[in-house]
Amino acid sequence: MKRLVALTAAIGLGVLGLAAAPAAQAAPDPHIPPVTWGVCPAGVQAYAAIFQVTTIQCGRVDVPEDYAHPQGKKITLEVSRVPHTGPGKAKGVVLVNPGGPGGSGTGFAARVFGQGSAAIQAVYDFIGFDPRGVGDSTPSLNCDTNYFKPVRADYVPSSKAEINAWLLKSKGYAAACATKYGSLLDHMKSTDWARDMDSIRKSLGERKINYYGASYGTYLGAVYATMFPHRVNRMVLDSNVRPSGVWYDDNIDQDYAFDRNLNIFFGWVAKYDSIYHVGTTEAAVRSFYYASRTALKAVPAGGLVGPSELDDTYQYGGYRASSAVWSLLAKGLAGYKAGQTQPLVDAFNAVGATPDDNTFAVYNAVQCTDIQWPMDWAKWNLDTRHVYKTAPFLAWGNAWFNAPCLYWAGKAGTPVHIGDIRHLPGILLFQATLDAATPFNGGVEMHSLLKGSHLVVEDGGKTHGVVHRGNLPLDAYYDAYLLDGTMPAQDTVHVPALPDPVPAASAARVAGSVADLGILR
Repeated sequence: MKRLVALTAAIGLGVLGLAAAPAAQAAPDPHIPPVTWGVCPAGVQAYAAIFQVTTIQCGRVDVPEDYAHPQGKKITLEVSRVPHTGPGKAKGVVLVNPGGPGGSGTGFAARVFGQGSAAIQAVYDFIGFDPRGVGDSTPSLNCDTNYFKPVRADYVPSSKAEINAWLLKSKGYAAACATKYGSLLDHMKSTDWARDMDSIRKSLGERKINYYGASYGTYLGAVYATMFPHRVNRMVLDSNVRPSGVWYDDNIDQDYAFDRNLNIFFGWVAKYDSIYHVGTTEAAVRSFYYASRTALKAVPAGGLVGPSELDDTYQYGGYRASSAVWSLLAKGLAGYKAGQTQPLVDAFNAVGATPDDNTFAVYNAVQCTDIQWPMDWAKWNLDTRHVYKTAPFLAWGNAWFNAPCLYWAGKAGTPVHIGDIRHLPGILLFQATLDAATPFNGGVEMHSLLKGSHLVVEDGGKTHGVVHRGNLPLDAYYDAYLLDGTMPAQDTVHVPALPDPVPAASAARVAGSVADLGILR
């Protein structure tokens, strides 16, 4: 689900880079004119400033709505470029995608560049793009801007009437999208996005591209590499989707993983009970959380935070094991226990609120049509109730987040068989063992499918998206690979995770945008 992002202060490890020959240029494609670079929208510039990137340029690329009819209706992609800092031509371009599907990528290029090492910055141009339907691309999907307006009904239904209300709400959302966007919804699949990436490659005049993708961006990168293997030079996939789970089963995997990670967070709050006074054991903190859920259903905090908003807020603790995020969330619980609602409202506004509908609309447009979802609510209901028995935190919330797929108008496709092609380039994968959004088995499976790939495992890591999070030995593998193609010595290598965070004196700095999160949900 869309979130404001946690503070990301980690700076990549500096590695000395050698001078490199510029990448070979492709012959111009008469159907894809070169990008004309100009000034970026204000929001992109502001996001770049967070990462101290002073030079970022933006442009537009027109692509077919339907690649089966390339001369037909066009849509427009917003693209960005952070140019290399070294002399001469760049070694190449690195396209980036933050995930979602639905995360804006134009500012994400500044994040990946700004947190990278000086050696990487010197030789690569980083290219971001808002995929079709996203952000500053045209059209930009928005179906119902009131869909996440608080206070929403409790995710966990206590009656058949409450289930029917959520189903009706989901059906209405799907109908609104169909009314507004019609035929475009048939062409929002990951395969369409991969073809768009190749159109961007052509507009840049590049024979091959490099790529960094996180979360859903790993699946997009793997789809691109499978469809266009000869167009990939180097590719980094960080926090990998399990391709065989696309998408219904992957969401069930998340339910169990987020429940585990929230219990880890509850244990952390208990460890620092001398500060937060919520409970001295994981069980006590968890009990208080679920008691708070019940109380908030009767009286929402500040008129904003009911049980569903509470879950949305604390889900963020499963994405980011950082001092800023965990301290913010712990203070929300501590304040509520002390009879204060404002700390809980502050936490919701920082990481739980959904400020616009675009990411959710695109998320559905892609995932609901990449593959045919189960269309029988009885299956969803049975599966959700089964998960809820042992992993209650996300089970129902995730079901309702995806429920528009029961009614989606776009034509479902058939997923690409990832890696089902010869001559794949050597791809570098990163995966944390306790990642909640893309559980560890996704990295293992992706590694097995992408022949010749290498896997860097962050043992004990609980953060989603591990590159540039302050783990310097891990980042050194990223640098060595992008700089000269050096892979880890072994097929799979292990790096210890950073220590668990300690409580922050102030948790006010939870900055950034959804582009930094990169999520399945």
